[in-house]
This record gives sequence, structure tokens and C-alpha cells, in this order.
Amino acid sequence: MTQSTEIGPEDRKIITLARSARARNGVPEGAAVRDGTGRTYVAGTVELDSLKLSALQTAVAMAVASGAESLEAAAVVTDADTPSDADRAAVRDLGGPDTPVLLAGPDGGLKVTVTAG
Repeated sequence: MTQSTEIGPEDRKIITLARSARARNGVPEGAAVRDGTGRTYVAGTVELDSLKLSALQTAVAMAVASGAESLEAAAVVTDADTPSDADRAAVRDLGGPDTPVLLAGPDGGLKVTVTAG
């Protein structure tokens, strides 16, 4: 798992989308992923009695359900200090081990970028 704090405008966009999803839905996490064609998928945490998914798992599932075949990047807005292993695994399954996972705080500030690897 490599770490970085560099961010470009397209990555800033998915952080902003993730932050908006978190705030709009009042959920613990918001996430967004960008597929290989540049389309974005935005989601919040899912907590039902029968189904529990992190925001990033939900965003990856939305991408897969929409026909995405790869991921360029993923972002999650959360209070956590690192992306969970399960989140990184979901990103890795669709995007591969080198896909960047950006983790930002609720204020939208980037905490760290790691690879899904």
C-alpha cells in the first residue's frame, strides 16, 4: 500500500461528490468512484437490517451494476484515518491493485491517498 497526498482536479471532483453524498444523506460515509470511461458513481453508507455496505462498497457496486469494467480512482469521505481493508478490496476487484483510493475528512480535506493493492 503506497501513500500520497497529491491531488488533481478530477480527484478533487470525486471527493466533492463523496462529501456531498455524505452530507445530503446524513450517513457516516460518502464515496465516489470514477470508471475507466470517466463516469462517476456516488453513494452513501447502506445500513439496513438485512444489508450493510460501506459507502465505497456501494459506489463500486453501482459502477458494476451500470456496466463499468474498470476504475480509475475512488474517494471516500469519512472520520476514519485509513480506508478499510474491505473497501480497498472492493476497489481492487474492479480497478486493480494500483487504483488510487483517496481518503478525505468530512471537511473535504485529503488525509491520504493509498493504492487498492
